[in-house]
Amino acid sequence: MPCYNAAAYVEEAIVSVLEQTYPHNEVIVVDDGSQDASREIVTRLGEAHPGRIRLYQQDRKGPYPARNLGLSHARGEFVAFLDADDWWREDCLEVLLAALRDNDADLSYCGWQNVGERAANSEPYIPPAYESEDAAAHFLRGCPWPIHAALVRRSVLDAVGGFSERRFSSMDYDLWLRIFGHTQKIVRAPEVLAFYRWHGSGQISATKWRQVLDAVEVRRDFIESFPGLVDHLGKERLEELVDGQLLKEGYRAYWRRDLVNARRLFALSLRHRAWKARDLKYLVPALLPEFLFAKLVGVVDRKRGDERA
Repeated sequence: MPCYNAAAYVEEAIVSVLEQTYPHNEVIVVDDGSQDASREIVTRLGEAHPGRIRLYQQDRKGPYPARNLGLSHARGEFVAFLDADDWWREDCLEVLLAALRDNDADLSYCGWQNVGERAANSEPYIPPAYESEDAAAHFLRGCPWPIHAALVRRSVLDAVGGFSERRFSSMDYDLWLRIFGHTQKIVRAPEVLAFYRWHGSGQISATKWRQVLDAVEVRRDFIESFPGLVDHLGKERLEELVDGQLLKEGYRAYWRRDLVNARRLFALSLRHRAWKARDLKYLVPALLPEFLFAKLVGVVDRKRGDERA
């Protein structure tokens, strides 16, 4: 559990682990230089539950270096990750472990729900049974599950080298892709067991253009590293699933008039040739400076408004 200035939430997250129906677990918290009461809260809980909680510290290196540090101290045969502002249903680990063992799998995953005032797609969601479908195609469409919705064998994490720290906003996606490249022995627990709290624009998920670019890069790495898993998709389909995401997300941002993200994603699409001739009237203006791009879009909007009037 990485923790940075999470005093408002970290106790709830830790208690959701301590109260699991599967009791044989340890909580490893890595504080990333918090300036609030996070460390004091974790220390207090550790004193109240001797031997169950260990606290380590690092100085503002980020959540994924924190996860790697925690992983280096983990003693269990199985590992799950939980952020300091999220939580699990009380039987999450029991259900995931049973699914993993019953199916001789290396990783089990579950459904989740986004919660909080700023939650997007807040309905409970259970992902497809990837193992019964074209899992490679599913994985290339997007991150298959959030960081806290899976249980994985420690031996598998060691085999893939833990988290790569190359692509900051997609390091969980990168891990799941590399694990899938290593082993296709995955299994779904078709229940909502994990809860993801949305609470502000500072979360990684809010930096859209960077997140899209990082996800494209880890897809490319996966295709290069494991061609045998994706060859059946063909070149055109792979281009659509990888570089095509830049244009798709660019248009999505543009029609929301999120012009900062739209401009960056359109410019990236041009660079990676993820476009057709009909797209150029949207993409070429993205080469303008930000204020001119916004001004041009404003002119187009006013012209359309006048035509409708």
